[in-house]
Amino acid sequence: MPATPARVELDGAVRAFCCDGCAAAAQWIREADLGDYYRLRSEHAGRVDPEPVDLAVWDRDELLAEHAHDIDGGREITLLTDGMRCAACAWLIDRVLAREPGVLEAGANAVTGRIRLAWNPAETTLSRPLQRLVTLGYRPYLASGEARESARRRQRNRDLIRVGVAGMGAMQAMMLAGSLYLDTTGSMPVPTRDFFRWLTFLVSTPVVFYAGWPFITGAWRELRHRQLGMDTLIAGSTLLAYFASVVGTIRGSEHVWYDAAVMFVFLLSIARLLEQRARNIANAQVDALARARPAFATRELADGSRESIPLSALLVGDLACVAVGEVVPADGELVDGQARFEEALLTGESSPVDKAAGDRVYAGTVCREQPARLRVTETGSATRLSQLARLVEQAQAQRPALARAAERIAHYFVSGLLLATVAVYFGWRAHDPSRAFEVTLALLVISCPCALSLAVPTALAAAHGALARLGVLAVRENALDRLADATDVVFDKTGTLSDGRPVIADVETFGDFTSDQALRIAAALERDSGHPIAAAFAKIDNPPPARDVLAVPGQGIQGDVEGRHWRLGQAGFAAEAVDDGRIWLGDHHPDDGWRGVACFQLAESQRPDARAAVDALRAQGLAVHLSSGDAAQAVERFAHQVGIEDSHARQSPEDKLAYARGLQQRGRIVAMVGDGLNDAPVLAGADVSLAIGEGAALAQRAADLVLTGRSLTRVPEAIAVARRTRRVIRQNIGWALGYNLLALPLAAAGLVTPWIAALGMALSSLIVTANALRLTRVRATTAPSAPAATTSATASAHP
Repeated sequence: MPATPARVELDGAVRAFCCDGCAAAAQWIREADLGDYYRLRSEHAGRVDPEPVDLAVWDRDELLAEHAHDIDGGREITLLTDGMRCAACAWLIDRVLAREPGVLEAGANAVTGRIRLAWNPAETTLSRPLQRLVTLGYRPYLASGEARESARRRQRNRDLIRVGVAGMGAMQAMMLAGSLYLDTTGSMPVPTRDFFRWLTFLVSTPVVFYAGWPFITGAWRELRHRQLGMDTLIAGSTLLAYFASVVGTIRGSEHVWYDAAVMFVFLLSIARLLEQRARNIANAQVDALARARPAFATRELADGSRESIPLSALLVGDLACVAVGEVVPADGELVDGQARFEEALLTGESSPVDKAAGDRVYAGTVCREQPARLRVTETGSATRLSQLARLVEQAQAQRPALARAAERIAHYFVSGLLLATVAVYFGWRAHDPSRAFEVTLALLVISCPCALSLAVPTALAAAHGALARLGVLAVRENALDRLADATDVVFDKTGTLSDGRPVIADVETFGDFTSDQALRIAAALERDSGHPIAAAFAKIDNPPPARDVLAVPGQGIQGDVEGRHWRLGQAGFAAEAVDDGRIWLGDHHPDDGWRGVACFQLAESQRPDARAAVDALRAQGLAVHLSSGDAAQAVERFAHQVGIEDSHARQSPEDKLAYARGLQQRGRIVAMVGDGLNDAPVLAGADVSLAIGEGAALAQRAADLVLTGRSLTRVPEAIAVARRTRRVIRQNIGWALGYNLLALPLAAAGLVTPWIAALGMALSSLIVTANALRLTRVRATTAPSAPAATTSATASAHP
């Protein structure tokens, strides 16, 4: 509570509130007779923003045309809100919106934070009911993935209806079949028996051809592409049982198998519904990234006024205003003051990040505690959020060699099974013709390779989802498989184990050259280099322009500044002197060659969790190495601080690659961790590589995995997930093969009825899926908060 809280009399007692907005909201809730909200809620609500909100943008035709759709009597839209804390909030929103004039229907989901609102445009504008939401503390946002969400919702509703139809039909068919099975003495009159069979036919037909339609269409696709798979067996078994039963009903045969046909469809429909839910859980990060972008933004005009505009109208250079709790609409730089942003969705880091004026702010992050203004630098598909979304979708769409191998095995398994089924059928025809069809049907159903085909894809989907939540994206096929094999981890230093923010600790000049002159020339050369060391010179004011700038990998950088040719880098490169670990600035003289005029001592800090990450890797049994372009003394000191025994200094990109090749020749599996800026050769040459993200590495295509966050503990966590994924895949494949090896002889021996075979097949698929879902449970390691140690970074200019 503030020193002077707002006070309102409610239920005969004076109550204190943090602000007038919350007081007004509570008063309205009581007056509307919605006080049960306070009884039902399990979490405290968010604070009501007392600042007025302009909701006129919600009534714009272009916004409604893109995000709303027509229904009978009006229009419908899906919204998001981050203020829905528990089921009581959803209860309150439902009733509040239902009371608003012109609202046809409203539904809030406390789990997803979504609100579905249908209204009659002839009676009310959309902004009117939304204004009531805002006054209660629920600020609405547009669900940018509405098209995908609507399609998924329609598909889920269709699947639920099919499961319902299949369940009702299966219960009725099994009840009628039970009556026929209980007639063990054959005393039931034939007309009664035939009547029960025709009733079962009527009940089973919609189950087979409506609830089972997805299996039939799937089988047709497989046959059209000459690819035998699960749907071919499922649909073939179902239709075989159904049509054989129809023929038996017409002819008055001894046996019918309607119960088996409907149980196939019912049990497998449930299994597929649960499998789809499992995939949705695994793909939650893709959906979260798709929904993270707001649909409109607040732009500040030259006269200081503000306007709400669709996100598509936001341009580079605009000044965007972000209120507390709002999502940042585009990438940009913080204009003034300080602010905190929650970047959990992008980086996997749970704690808000402090930003100062000039720092980069990314679309999809959430502004916390105080409002912010930013100058837009990237919009639309160029934002880091869009890049991440594409990388996640790319990772989820991968089909590694193991998955393709499982599919090939399933294809050959189905082909072999069909031949075995023919042999079993003729064998039983010779032994007991009355049971030949039933045994063959059970064999077809129980051996369907659902579990085998699901063993790898479900595990990989769950693993990629878990990695995305940690802030690790696998961008190449087989990245997880190779990461699980890793025996050695090689780290770069600058920008990887260090924080990549070197500072100038000391400047020494020679002759009549001043430190200011040296700093300005160095800043001019480094302005557009993109190397982490450039950050040390970034704060030098008004550096002169540099021309013909050329970076020499492993040596430094050279170019023309103010009519003279300069070099900045190692002593041997810039000053033709003995390497002393400092960065030298030199110019060329016709008589003396390259002569040093100044040298810089830099200092940099290790990342706060560098030591924790190294310790975790060693605990996992991996050998850890440090390969850096910096001077030997600085590298040794840094390696000692982070706990690495094997360190190598003055390594050029070619030297780093040669070092990794040397480890590989000794039979080691090398994982390289670099900053993605100057480590492309070794990132490409290692068995598996991880690029540190923070913006630049998102464009790094040499790496197999990209770390989107700042925490190095994501490296051992990713390795742990990769190893767990391999174990789960092996368990799934082992279970699938073991199940089929056990089930096939039992079915061929006639010990399994067709409907029990369907139950066994469905359970085997669910066991594989449930086992894969264990990979979604991840324990994110929190980086230590202790201050980072500082070391002198006597780095080469461009190692």
